[in-house]
Amino acid sequence: MTGLFSDLIGQPLAVSLLEAALERQRLAPAYLFAGPDGVGRRLAALRFLEGIQTGGSPSPRERRRLETRNHPDLLWVEPTFQHQGRLLTRDEADEAGISRRTPPQLRLEQIRSVSRFLARQPVEASHGMVLIEAVEAMAEAAANALLKTLEEPGNGVLILISAAPERLLSTIRSRCQLIRFLRLSPEALQQVLQRSDCLAEDPPELLAMAAGSPGALLEHRCRWSSLPEELTQRLLHLPEHPMDALALARDVCDSLDGEQQLWLINWLQQQLWRDGKGEICLKRLNTLRRHLLSFVQPRLAWEVALLDLMPGGLKSSKLK
Repeated sequence: MTGLFSDLIGQPLAVSLLEAALERQRLAPAYLFAGPDGVGRRLAALRFLEGIQTGGSPSPRERRRLETRNHPDLLWVEPTFQHQGRLLTRDEADEAGISRRTPPQLRLEQIRSVSRFLARQPVEASHGMVLIEAVEAMAEAAANALLKTLEEPGNGVLILISAAPERLLSTIRSRCQLIRFLRLSPEALQQVLQRSDCLAEDPPELLAMAAGSPGALLEHRCRWSSLPEELTQRLLHLPEHPMDALALARDVCDSLDGEQQLWLINWLQQQLWRDGKGEICLKRLNTLRRHLLSFVQPRLAWEVALLDLMPGGLKSSKLK
């Protein structure tokens, strides 16, 4: 059965557990695929669902249908943005050019759709199949609705994918079979990138942020390349004069949406750490992140943070 998971690199423990479930035909109603972003959780979920339908053998036809989300018995749920009464996935929001200030969420109506989906009889497969990405991105009402679904899953298999399982309700975790995914070794990371023809010379900050995740590295590359070149040059050396700090704050807010600004904070923390800046600078950027997520006016938050990060600025700062 190894052919089914042959393209999943660096996750032998997860593969062995999933293969054992398929060989014995003992499927849990729900699985929690927990581990860092971009290390193969989604790929493993797709191959596992393929194996459920085929008895553990690879099937190009079923693989194609699952990967294109074109299977009548598959429901794929991912966090969304709310825009003008519509729920948009990240890709849909990008395509529509919608500016986002906060990360996407899994919403109550999406979780209710899971219950309705599992209540009907499958059309072709032996089980209804539900895959929920970033399941930790739920508000309380959605989490409670998911718990009720897990208590009565019907004739279905749910796969929850999470990079932060500790943020889930303990009652949700206890109703799922845990499948752990690990960060990849440098050798496995290079193997994945080579297989996907994505080898490149990466800045050390991006490699540090990826932390052994090829998927995360590719995402960080896209984020970095999407920044205006003139802005990236100024970010490589933080301003030393107040007027420069205010100008940079203005341009960051004019050029980047909320999600990009949150990503930029992570990048700045890596850069400052490599430059030997103290822990107080990193904590100041954590404060900036909290301010942006709590709807402080972004330009004001960046102005104060960049002024604080100037030489000598943090010594006199009263903003905690």
